[in-house]
This record gives sequence, structure tokens and C-alpha cells, in this order.
Amino acid sequence: MPLSAGVPRWVATGVVFALCLLPLLMLSIQLGTGQMGPDPAKRLMQGTGEWGLRGLILVLLAAPMAKRGWPVLFRFRRVLGLSLFVYVSLHLLLFAQVYVGWSVTLLAEELKERPYVLVGFSAWLAMLPLALTSTDRARRWLGRRWKQLHRLIYPATVLAWLHVFWLVRSDVGDALLYGVIFAVLLLWRARRAQLRGR
Repeated sequence: MPLSAGVPRWVATGVVFALCLLPLLMLSIQLGTGQMGPDPAKRLMQGTGEWGLRGLILVLLAAPMAKRGWPVLFRFRRVLGLSLFVYVSLHLLLFAQVYVGWSVTLLAEELKERPYVLVGFSAWLAMLPLALTSTDRARRWLGRRWKQLHRLIYPATVLAWLHVFWLVRSDVGDALLYGVIFAVLLLWRARRAQLRGR
């Protein structure tokens, strides 16, 4: 039975969006109750980044799961995508506030000294047009170009993984795990595109 069976579409969408934002609520509670350790800003930035990566996995999982007979993720892929963008945007805003204080000079130094900052920002830039064109109206207006534009999710995924891999330095276990998951999901999509092209 579909997740939204007997439930208005807008209600089901609202419930899914609320569930997607639940980790953000948990992070906020941890922050408010002093459970984030000596550097809460860093922990909050890490948390939003981690949930952004998990959201990216769910978005990429939507199509293969639908092909296996479980279409729930695919039905709500727009909500998942927007939620993912919320997390990566908060991750970026926290960096801008805490580490560079909105200083263009400091930002330029960070980009020069830490390439993972530039790569992460590039991933966010690749996701930005996807979020801006997530409406039905934008999809109708763009026509075939909509699908072409939304293929930016692939380079965004690669850039997001590179950001994590460069950032962790020594403890690369989680980064490698994300890399394997992303590689499998992207290879699946590449194979599907190849089969359609025959």
C-alpha cells in the first residue's frame, strides 16, 4: 500500500518534509541543551553536512528503488531534494558565519589554503539551480532542458564526496563508505542511460 494511500497529496508531502527536518530539530535540541561538546558550532556544521550527504543518498536511491517496486522515495524525491538543499545551505551558512564571519578577505584565504572549501561551495552551486527549478511550473517552462539541468546532481555528488574526502584527512573510513555508495548509485544511473541509448 502506498505511503500516501487515502491521504491528500499535500498532507503526505508535509509529513515527509517534517520527517526530513527532524534531524535538524534534534541538532537544535542538542545545541540548546549543551550536548554538543566544547565546540558546538563545529558540531552543528558537521551535523548539517552529514545529513546533507544522507539526503543526497536518498535522492539518488529514489529511481533504483522505484525500479525494484518500492516507489515511495521516488514519489517524494522533490521534497527529499529540497530538504537536502536546506541542510547543505545551512552547512554553508554556518561556515560563512563561524569561520569567515562573512569576510570576503577571509573567504578568499580559505579558498586558497583549503581546496575542500572551494569544492564544497562548487557542490552547493551545482545544487542551487536544481532547488530553484523544483516546481511544476519551472519543469513545464524548461521542457526537455529540465532533465538536462537536473543532471547537475551527478557532478554535485562527486564534488560533495571530494569535499568530505579532503576534509577528513586521516580518518577516511566514513568518506570511503560514502564514496562506495555514491559510486554504486552513479554507476547504476550511467548503466541505465547507456541501455536507453541503444
